[in-house]
Amino acid sequence: MIYSLPKAFLLLAFAVGFFAAASEGVAQEQATKSTSDMVLASEVEWTQLNPARGDASPQAATLWGDRSGTQATGFLVKFVDGFSSPPHIHNVTYRGVVIAGGVHNDDPAAEPMWMPAGSFWTQPAGEPHITAARGTTIAYIEIDKGPYLVMPTDEAFDNGERPVNVDASNMVWLGAASTTWIQSSAESASGKEPQVAFLWGNPQSDQANGTLVKLPAGFSGNIRSDNSNLRAVVIAGQAKYRIDDKTDRKTMTPGSYFSSREKFLHQISTTGEAECILYVRSGGKFDVIINE
Repeated sequence: MIYSLPKAFLLLAFAVGFFAAASEGVAQEQATKSTSDMVLASEVEWTQLNPARGDASPQAATLWGDRSGTQATGFLVKFVDGFSSPPHIHNVTYRGVVIAGGVHNDDPAAEPMWMPAGSFWTQPAGEPHITAARGTTIAYIEIDKGPYLVMPTDEAFDNGERPVNVDASNMVWLGAASTTWIQSSAESASGKEPQVAFLWGNPQSDQANGTLVKLPAGFSGNIRSDNSNLRAVVIAGQAKYRIDDKTDRKTMTPGSYFSSREKFLHQISTTGEAECILYVRSGGKFDVIINE
């Protein structure tokens, strides 16, 4: 069954500081020395997501971690137009954010409900479902532990979780007046401020959480991580990004990725007239800062 959540419900969830925890006991990633990484969408290596299906398999590209290992992992998945999987289950729960095209993910007998770019969904471990694509489709998938396996429905089980599908139009965006995650004494050059939409985890705690960040056209500033692992994927638009003052700015298109451990200041700006949306997985709170 698909759970399509109205804005009023989402706003209530944000008010209590919790929304759509996709799994219980989300593990904190172990922080180490301060460092950073960046992967451009043009640099990723595509392989078969499910080699057992051969050429019928979607393509996958790992951004961080190892989906065949036991650790938390984030990867891209690419579907051809008209793709529809057979009913199946997974051994682990995953979260997904649509980058391009449209995704239908639900019980095998459910009527299609297409989630466009910018939508978010969760798939509980053990629950039979199908995944279908409309148009050339790319999504970002994230697991808290591996390996990521595709298994037959006769091995289905109920782990107590329930799926959550949130259409991009149902996101609740919060600005500086509504959250302390936006640090600003001035608007961006476009006259608009950054916004965030909390997806999972408790944004009022120091635990792992997932958030969408919307940077308006003309934005120039920083994303500041304080003593926590941070991983970010470009979902829509483009951004100019550099790790430090000694490196050139790189253009990050949808599917590009950057990360940091410990305290770090990510220098980022938007290009052209379009806003940029990022998905950010963080081990705690982070700040979006507008340059004066």
